[in-house]
Amino acid sequence: MANYNPKSLKAEEFINDGEILQTLAWAEENKNNVALIDEILEKARPRKTEKGWHCAGLTHREASLLLACDIPEKIEQIYKIAEEIKLAFYGNRIVIFAPLYLSNYCVNGCVYCPYHLKNKEIPRKKLTQEEVRREVIALQDMGHKRLAIEAGEDPVNNPIEYILECIKTIYSVHHKNGDIRRVNVNIAATTVENYRKLRDAGIGTYILFQETYHKESYEKLHPTGPKHDYAYHTEAMDRAMEGGIDDVGLGVLFGLELYKYEFAGLIMHAEHLEAVHGVGPHTISVPRLKRASDIDPDQFDNGIDDDTFAKITACIRLAVPYTGIIISTRESEQVRGRLLRLGVSQVSGGSRTSVGGYAEEERPHDTEQFDVSDQRSLDEVVRWLMENGHIPSFCTACYREGRTGDRFMSLCKTGQIANCCHPNALMTLTEYLVDYGGEETKKVGFEMVERELEKVPNLKARGIAAQNVEDIKNSNRRDFRF
Repeated sequence: MANYNPKSLKAEEFINDGEILQTLAWAEENKNNVALIDEILEKARPRKTEKGWHCAGLTHREASLLLACDIPEKIEQIYKIAEEIKLAFYGNRIVIFAPLYLSNYCVNGCVYCPYHLKNKEIPRKKLTQEEVRREVIALQDMGHKRLAIEAGEDPVNNPIEYILECIKTIYSVHHKNGDIRRVNVNIAATTVENYRKLRDAGIGTYILFQETYHKESYEKLHPTGPKHDYAYHTEAMDRAMEGGIDDVGLGVLFGLELYKYEFAGLIMHAEHLEAVHGVGPHTISVPRLKRASDIDPDQFDNGIDDDTFAKITACIRLAVPYTGIIISTRESEQVRGRLLRLGVSQVSGGSRTSVGGYAEEERPHDTEQFDVSDQRSLDEVVRWLMENGHIPSFCTACYREGRTGDRFMSLCKTGQIANCCHPNALMTLTEYLVDYGGEETKKVGFEMVERELEKVPNLKARGIAAQNVEDIKNSNRRDFRF
């Protein structure tokens, strides 16, 4: 392999361009090698053992070969195995979250993002702490318990102190039965010291999209500002983990560069985190480039169609079986529904991508980061999930019980996390139904909860969960969690 060293802390060694190019060439040469493809598919398949589920995962080369394969029956096998893996490790649970945009001030010149410094079409806005409170109350009134905060990179308008103050405000708001129990953070690459401050503030997952792993393209797409530094950005997750953040989330913006290159880089980054820190990415997001103010996705010639997008998602699930895969409201109901069967385990609902958008009665568009394709309310998304056999989960117990980093992964990699997540999902879904659900949603939901309680394998846990569900229905709340 071409100087590929997953244990190196240097970006250009653990994301090695020569190795990626060799991988893509090897995948192209072998994409019709049925015997080799079958061998890789067999390796990827989940297996039930005495200790739980086992899944080997795939190397970046093996996964890239499956992505290159264009044999229809083999693609169907990839999809089938992806669904099997998702059900083995995450069951039919789907975690629900919402983004919260704090500020669109930004000093970077990213050519694909409407927040770029030279964009004069978009009004700049930064939430005050009182405005943050109003946004949180609006989100709580919808039923959300988990947020991902977003902000542009601006050391004057959005310093780390501002982000920390916003996190403190978010956690402080207790409205009716509403609480935001977990704040994930998606802000620019920063220092070890600042990551320690985020850890101490009690964040969940630190999320940072690479945008593109192709260094030359990366520097062209980020011509000005601190984000131009490819190495500093790509090595951010190592600094975050050094700063004590257990859970980190990766992602690329598909459509900026050739998708096969991005896919290989993404899996290599996951291999690197596993090799150096013993913990792979807690989540991997799969956003596609979308229209926004001053941004026309047709200007970029690397867009991917829905079939390719589905194949990428399924191959990620085979390669990194334990990771949570996130799909946002960038995508339509139809696309999201399809990908839920291919490995996705987290979705946003009722999202607004504008600064201060939730407190407004009408959806504002002037400060949106991208067009929202799925504009349904959270209640509509929850009911849709249940009607399609998924359990919407508002659970954040793993963070509060210290099941993060290697502790979470050790449970997840054997499938044992289901013993906690399944009853917790049902209890938090019941909370949602009682407090926020529409009448039709309640009808569908209570039937699902009753049905799914019977599937909790441990009889004692099933009894406790059933009692808690009844207590919640009778407004006798206890903060119980597995």
